Amino acid sequence: MTFVDSNIPMYLIGAAHPHKVDAQRLLDRCIAERTRLVTDAEVLQEILHRYHAINRLDAVKPAFDVVLSIVDETYPIELPDVEQARVLLASSGKISARDALHVAIMRRNGVGKILSFDAGFDGIAGIQRLYQ
Repeated sequence: MTFVDSNIPMYLIGAAHPHKVDAQRLLDRCIAERTRLVTDAEVLQEILHRYHAINRLDAVKPAFDVVLSIVDETYPIELPDVEQARVLLASSGKISARDALHVAIMRRNGVGKILSFDAGFDGIAGIQRLYQ
């Protein structure tokens, strides 16, 4: 089971970028291997936040469509996840609050791998970042 971070669909639908090809290749490999793909509601919120911030609301639906068409399940955010994210932030100086929330949700659901270009996940116990 592998978690899909927000930067994967954003690179897939975005303009030319070196990670665009990498994101497609990673996703193709997961599909070929029949990997169960999951995400969380925070990923969708990140897409909303980013495209609103750069005045690209036209990109929200395509990004949502990509995410929701490739994942088997979207996990909700629960209070214990937020509490776990708080603990993780206190113990790790390099992870963002959003990423700490993803890690908490991944741990609650037994997910150990993440498709992401965000190096903030590196060195987090029990999490393997797939980016190549």
